[in-house]
Amino acid sequence: MSKKKLDFSPNDFVVYPAHGVGKVVSVETQEVAGFELEMFVIAFEKDKMTLRVPTHKAIDVGMRSLATPDVVAHAMKTLRGKAKVKKAMWSRRAQEYEQKINSGDLIAIAEVVRDLHRQDDQREQSYSERQLYEAALERLTREIAVVAGSDENAAVAEITGVLVARAA
Repeated sequence: MSKKKLDFSPNDFVVYPAHGVGKVVSVETQEVAGFELEMFVIAFEKDKMTLRVPTHKAIDVGMRSLATPDVVAHAMKTLRGKAKVKKAMWSRRAQEYEQKINSGDLIAIAEVVRDLHRQDDQREQSYSERQLYEAALERLTREIAVVAGSDENAAVAEITGVLVARAA
């Protein structure tokens, strides 16, 4: 039974589902309970956080390379779609949105942004809706910016432009 292993090098950007885009700082070996364990050391600059992920566990936890430009294009297309709001209770919907955000799947995250985006003339967002929207928007923005090699402000402008145009 061969364990599949992701191959990342220092300075590679990766996506860790629960935290979004990070950068591999190094690959180090640590001794844990008498075993040598190879770890990816990943820095999440924005959150001022460092994560160590055993290299053999990276696939299991859903760590992945940055989205390809095709996936980014698909995410932008998703944003242009019509918001799908289920009639389920908010607690159930909130749970689904959170799962999508933490899935690390760029398309799922774009769906959350699309579904929770509000125009000025629309009903107010609750605090928890706003929190989920901002979390999803931040994940989407960060990855799109890194893939495009642009800054986050440019990515925010692009995403907001799509969302606003959609409603017009």
